Amino acid sequence: MQVLVKRDTRLRGYMCNLKKIPAFAGISMKIIVPMAGRGSRLRPHTLTVPKPLIPIAGKPIVQRLVEDIAKILDQKIDEVAFIIKDDFGEEIEQKLNEIADKLNAKGTIYYQDKPLGTGHAIMCAKESLSGPCVIAYADTLFKADFNLDQSADSVIWVKQVENPEAYGVVQLDNNKNISGLVEKPQEFVSDLAVIGIYYFKQGEVLKAELQKVLDQNIIHGGEYQINDGIKAMMAQGKKFVPGKVDEWMDCGNKNVTVETNGRMLNFLQQDGEDLVSSSVKQENSKIIQPCYIGENVVLKNATIGPNVSIGDETVVENSTVKNSLIQTHSTVKNANLDNAMIGNHAKFNGEFTDVSIGDYSVLE
Repeated sequence: MQVLVKRDTRLRGYMCNLKKIPAFAGISMKIIVPMAGRGSRLRPHTLTVPKPLIPIAGKPIVQRLVEDIAKILDQKIDEVAFIIKDDFGEEIEQKLNEIADKLNAKGTIYYQDKPLGTGHAIMCAKESLSGPCVIAYADTLFKADFNLDQSADSVIWVKQVENPEAYGVVQLDNNKNISGLVEKPQEFVSDLAVIGIYYFKQGEVLKAELQKVLDQNIIHGGEYQINDGIKAMMAQGKKFVPGKVDEWMDCGNKNVTVETNGRMLNFLQQDGEDLVSSSVKQENSKIIQPCYIGENVVLKNATIGPNVSIGDETVVENSTVKNSLIQTHSTVKNANLDNAMIGNHAKFNGEFTDVSIGDYSVLE
């Protein structure tokens, strides 16, 4: 039985609400996921579903994110806290709690009512900001294999990039520890871009510094930033080290989301995962791997793949589909799709190729 408790906390006049379920015994790692943004660059797909709930290779982005973090940490996750807008709805909140349940963790829902930056979002979850914790923004996926430096006060996940001037990057000292953060440097500082995932040995230290940011109204670009809290911790002598990832995959817009889906399918195939449900019904059809095909999908006179994800209860007939993402309960007929993204409960019948169709759309 789920018990809900709701209360308000105020950060310089801006309200953040809390809804939580009972905690498990013991103290362990926490994952805090700011995800209040709706994802305007991925419209129309985010008009009905928040971007972190868009499926990649059959799982929501946010679920893949927290599961991959749990694998890297290799220790029990005690809590997963999600920071969302209060209009996401009970169905979305239930899905998020189910993601936490699958990690045998407590699920906590916090609300951020105004887009006031990364620092403000994190402080909406300040009741959970204590002890060892990871903060991860739910618009990115990664592949990595490294051991967490237990001697560090914080780890900032980074990826080597060819154009560091387009990113926020870390600056390293002679000991390869992080000595600074530079946003979109015009002159070369380093090629290690911050991907938006952080580990803190003591979350309450970050909380104290971010509270100062809020109290002193330290704003950049009209927002409260996590970097100001991190820089204050560095000034105290806290040890920050980089955690390098092998792959960094974005889900910002339709094209890169389709690309990320394909890359993830290839990684999962290399790991030996079976991504085609046994309930798939095929009639004169061919599947070219890697593909994810969900429950009760029907394929008639179709060639599917490579790099295609198809959600549950979808029908594809008289069609060729490659490098595409089709969600649940949709119907695709007489199509030749490449680099396409089709939402839930959609109907598509035509000869178009590069398409982006949101939920409940009909093109016949």
